[in-house]
Amino acid sequence: MTIMKLPRTPKTVLKNVAQTLDRAIVFIGNISSLASVIMVVLTLGVVVLRYLFSANVIPIQETVIYLHSVLIMAGIAYGLASDTHVRVDIFYSQFSHRVRRWLDIGGTLTLLLPVAGFLLWSSIDYVSLSFRIRESSAEPGGLPFVYLQKALIPLMAILVLLQGIARIIRAPDPDGHAHG
Repeated sequence: MTIMKLPRTPKTVLKNVAQTLDRAIVFIGNISSLASVIMVVLTLGVVVLRYLFSANVIPIQETVIYLHSVLIMAGIAYGLASDTHVRVDIFYSQFSHRVRRWLDIGGTLTLLLPVAGFLLWSSIDYVSLSFRIRESSAEPGGLPFVYLQKALIPLMAILVLLQGIARIIRAPDPDGHAHG
């Protein structure tokens, strides 16, 4: 008995691409959400070490800042993937599914993708220089890898670009059913 593979249509391939992008970005968002828990613990540690023991806590404080950066930069694409980003819904919710579909696609094509592309393009030299000089903290005892924190900028732009593409692929049909 031979098992016949069904032909993969472009629509099926695109749907799989969108689902893969969504899953990857949600995974990254979920992992980065652990940063908030770690930030709370480290901030408590800073308070205890600084006020009870008068200890140098600059590296810990900078770690909290780095974790905050991870949380925000990964959270931007995650918010887009989970449709929890801020939007002004005064009129949007009143529109038909067809109009919403075109607004989502139009907004993604004219605003989201160009802005994310610009952020990616404009951050490359900034981050490259930071890597070349192995930029470190200006604070005595600070962390020696500011360049890694700056690398989150183009990474965020790439994640947003990928999520924007997934958003276009899985835009709902005119009858309101999502592709993905």
